Amino acid sequence: MAEARYNRVLLKLSGESLCQPGGFGIEGQAIEAIADRIIRISKLGPQVAIVVGGGNFLRGEQFAKISHIPRNTADYMGMLATVINACALQETLEKMGQPTSVLSAIEVVALCERFVRRKALFHLDTGRVVILAGGTGNPFFTTDTCAALRAAELDADLMIKATKVDGVFTADPMKDPSAQLITKISYGDVLARNLKVMDPAAVSLCRDNNIPVIVLNIFKKGNLEKALTGESIGTMVGPDA
Repeated sequence: MAEARYNRVLLKLSGESLCQPGGFGIEGQAIEAIADRIIRISKLGPQVAIVVGGGNFLRGEQFAKISHIPRNTADYMGMLATVINACALQETLEKMGQPTSVLSAIEVVALCERFVRRKALFHLDTGRVVILAGGTGNPFFTTDTCAALRAAELDADLMIKATKVDGVFTADPMKDPSAQLITKISYGDVLARNLKVMDPAAVSLCRDNNIPVIVLNIFKKGNLEKALTGESIGTMVGPDA
């Protein structure tokens, strides 16, 4: 098996990856498949940190628009959803033999530790997968921005944005069959073309901290390993030309 080219990687998972497409909540088969992929890349050698979203339960911005709940509160509800996902993923990984720690930006003392950079680095150094929950701990920020922030804080060599499509396209491949996959693009071009890879704050954070991002399809087995061993997969977002 080829060795990983990266020492430390930050994997951004959507909450929807923990259930079947179009599903709600957490489904056993789906979360076990994701856990298996995480264990496989961990065995390649790199330290693995994960930021998980909460969209399989609730998206704060969307929920605020369809309810009488203000955006601030709705976003905190979304953060709690990420804690639920993180704890479920931790238990699944550990049942499959992978030591794991959950650190959260919002305190849920019965379930996880408070996020402190030195704690996260300690856990990574001892061979644990570290799951980072609670977003940034602040409303109005996405979990994509959290992923970019944590990647910078933890000195990650690579950020992987795991999606349900094969990478970044010239248009929405779900709506436009003529959409073409972009295999390589700069941070600046992503921002200038307003491509929906991540929100602009996340892209800017990665650019400012020179963190390359690979956008790939998490549902295709082997994609994560290919990304870590240097094979061409998905879309590489990197320095401006």
